[in-house]
Amino acid sequence: MKSSIEIKKIAENVINIEYRSIQNLINSIDDDFVQAVKLISESKGRLIVAGVGKSANISSKLVATFNSTGQPSVFLHAADAIHGDLGNVQKNDIVICLSKSGNTEEIKLLTSNLKILGNKIISICGNPSSFLVNHSDININASVIEEACPHDLAPTSSTTAQLVLGDALAICLLEYRGFSKEDFARFHPGGILGKKLSMKVENIINNKIPLVFENDELKDIIIEISENRLGATVVCNDKKDIVGMITDGDLRRCFENNNEFSNLKAKEIMSQSPKKIDSQSLVYDAFKIMKSHNITQLIVVENDSYKGIIHLHDIIKEGIVQ
Repeated sequence: MKSSIEIKKIAENVINIEYRSIQNLINSIDDDFVQAVKLISESKGRLIVAGVGKSANISSKLVATFNSTGQPSVFLHAADAIHGDLGNVQKNDIVICLSKSGNTEEIKLLTSNLKILGNKIISICGNPSSFLVNHSDININASVIEEACPHDLAPTSSTTAQLVLGDALAICLLEYRGFSKEDFARFHPGGILGKKLSMKVENIINNKIPLVFENDELKDIIIEISENRLGATVVCNDKKDIVGMITDGDLRRCFENNNEFSNLKAKEIMSQSPKKIDSQSLVYDAFKIMKSHNITQLIVVENDSYKGIIHLHDIIKEGIVQ
C-alpha cells in the first residue's frame, strides 16, 4: 500500500513528465505544421481524423474540436476503415492519422489505401522513421521522451502530445480563417456556452420598469424600489431623459449621512451617469460590465429609450455565471 505522501509524489511526477513533453512540442511547430494548416484551410473537402487504440480516442475528441471551430470533420477508426468504413472518405478529403508507433497493421493498411485513393495524409506521429510518416504528405512530430507510466507502456505523454498538437491545429485554423465569436455561437446554440454567446439582454429583462423623477420624495423612491424588487430605480427628468439611478446602497448611504430625510429629493440621492447597456447586447457582456465596476444592476436602453433594469440575479438565474 502507498502512503498519502507517496500517492501525491506519483501524481506530481506524472504531471511533470507530461508537462515536459508538452514543452518539447514547441520544436514541432515548424514549416510542416504551417503547411498542414494551409493544406486543411484551402481544401474543398472534409477533414478525416483517424487512429486506433488510445489514438482513436484522441482522434474522436479532436473531431469535436474541429467541428466546433468551423472545420467540418469526421472521425474514422482505423480498424473499421479497413473493414468497410473507408468508403466514408471522399475524393477531396484530407486525412489526419494519429499514432504513436506509426507501424500498427491497421494504420499501415489504412495509409496504403489512402495513397491509392489519392487523399492527402497528415500524420501526427511519435516515430519519425515509421511506415506512417514515410507514407504521409506532411508529418507533425509528436515524439515524447517517455510515457508517464512507470513501465513506459500505457499511452499517457504520447496521447497528451497528440491532443495538444491537434488543438494547436484547430486554433490555428480558427485564427487563419478569422472565425469569430459570432461564428462560434452558431455551432453552440445550447447549454451554458450557447447562452454566453447568444443570449441577449432583452431576453431576460422583465416587464418591471422602476422609475422616479428628479423631484420625487424619499417615500416615493422607497415604494418604487420595494414594489419592483430590483434593488434600484431609474431617475428621469421632466422630458423622461435618464439622469441618474438610485440603488439600495444609495439609500443606505443617504440614511448614514443625513439626519433629516423629509425634504430629500431623488436628484439629491441618485448616482449620476449610471451604467447602461443596449437591449441587443449579450447578457454575458452585461455581466462583465457589472463585474468590472463592482455593481449589480445595469439600466437597459434601446435607441436611448429606457427599457428596464437587468440585475445580476437575473444573469445567475440563467446559469450564465455562478
